[in-house]
Amino acid sequence: MKKAVRNAIIIVIALVVAFVYYYVTIPAFNIHSIGTWWFVIGAVIVVGILTMARKAFKEYQGIGDVVKNKSLALSVAAGVGTKICLGVLALLVIILAIGALLSSPIINAKKYQQLMDVEERDFTRDISEVDYNTIPILDKDSAALLGNRKMGSMVDMVSQFEVSGDYSQINVNNRPVRVTPLVYASPIKWLTNQGNGIPAYIKIDMATQDTECVKLEQGIRYSKAEYLNRNIYRHLRFRYPTYIFTEQIFFEIDEEGIPYWICPVKKFNIGLFGGVTIGNVVICNAVTGECTDYKIDEVPQWVDKVYQAELLMELYDYNGTLKHGFFNSILGQKDCLQTTNGYNYIALDDDVWVYSGVTSVSGDQSNVGFVLMNQRTMETRFYKIEGATEESAMSSAEGQVQNLGYHATFPLLLNISGEPTYFMALKDDAGLVKMYGMVNIQKYQWVATGNTIKECEKAYSKLLKNNGITSTLEEQSKNATGRIKNLIPVNVEGNTHIYFSLEGKDEVFDVDLTNTDLLDIIKYQQGDTIKVLYTDDEQPVKVIKIE
Repeated sequence: MKKAVRNAIIIVIALVVAFVYYYVTIPAFNIHSIGTWWFVIGAVIVVGILTMARKAFKEYQGIGDVVKNKSLALSVAAGVGTKICLGVLALLVIILAIGALLSSPIINAKKYQQLMDVEERDFTRDISEVDYNTIPILDKDSAALLGNRKMGSMVDMVSQFEVSGDYSQINVNNRPVRVTPLVYASPIKWLTNQGNGIPAYIKIDMATQDTECVKLEQGIRYSKAEYLNRNIYRHLRFRYPTYIFTEQIFFEIDEEGIPYWICPVKKFNIGLFGGVTIGNVVICNAVTGECTDYKIDEVPQWVDKVYQAELLMELYDYNGTLKHGFFNSILGQKDCLQTTNGYNYIALDDDVWVYSGVTSVSGDQSNVGFVLMNQRTMETRFYKIEGATEESAMSSAEGQVQNLGYHATFPLLLNISGEPTYFMALKDDAGLVKMYGMVNIQKYQWVATGNTIKECEKAYSKLLKNNGITSTLEEQSKNATGRIKNLIPVNVEGNTHIYFSLEGKDEVFDVDLTNTDLLDIIKYQQGDTIKVLYTDDEQPVKVIKIE
């Protein structure tokens, strides 16, 4: 009877330890999960220790006065159970090592190289002329400064909550924004506020720098800041015990401003642990905790971030370096290309694309092109344009303002007059944006700076013109002259446009007043004669110049 009770106690203790370990580490029950393997190995070690201790205790009690040394009793305790545990442990370690080897690029170079399809495209055809209303002029660090400043002004919340460091860059209604939830300021603040959840999130317009603390009717109850079952990682694990989620999940809002967690699920394409892409995406409502599971090709259009930027760059590096096998990527390095040391985001086709330069593995100071990778679909486009690396361009821009000591942010990629151009903010030591710079990718000694984006763009356009490069947009434009038939101001997404038509012509002309070069339109009235340059690739036709 005593033996049965003792064994029951041991089993209960083992189960409690296993549950606590699982609750804290929440590994997936999946053979592709390293966490699962360590969980099993840890369990075998615990069982082995308990078996050895039990055997030692029995031997020590049985031989009494004959054995006075406990260490001798332990040596006697190497029974069958202990040997079995050691054998199982050795077998698991061997399987783990073999699985890692068989999943590695060393023997699967071709499979790794083919994980990502790369299409070569034409830059001027894909990347339209820049729209300064949609340029994300802030990087993550600058957005964090604005977010913290906004939080400091929220006197009703600042003592209880802080701003999370997520700052996901997404598109909302075709505007580049960064969003991040609030988090509890401390465990005590969590204890007193978790009943109502987190009341708001921060939203920053990356083009205008407008910062808003969006208050919710119902608080965010599922987040990274929770400690128990409402912790988003634990909530996902209990709903999907076999899914291996990526280390980073993304905070997003939909077009109506409802907060969600975008939770990508890993797909292992090579062996036990290799060739990671994304197979499923779980979208979790941050307020209600409701989860919806989507296949990767069924993810809703409003979702912007599925593939982490680092994962996309890793997949491209496999594609660029393993063309002629693994050992060529280490030794000969023939035709080996890789992404540069950094990335940024570009809004294109209502998606967020990761941008990075592409250079040879030899580490020279020039790019052979650049790559765009869609964070929702993994679509990858390569543009063959030789030029300076981003770091060289940043140094060139900093050289223009070296007397001020400003530091350049990692650049964006723009199309200005058909010229691929680096655009970057120049910040002071406090992290505040003071100026802007543009550097021609192919001729990085062509540098223009300005206190505003418009000022910088005018200086750069003048620089291009002085070097014999005219605006491709103007070259492809048409002209029209006539008397104004009617003239109507219209609000388009918060910006004022002037629509007008000419007598004897069917076109409706659109003048965007955010373009200061077109402000002369306000001098015209119905019946006046006007001459304009315009493009007719969209309706209404877009006026680019008033002559």
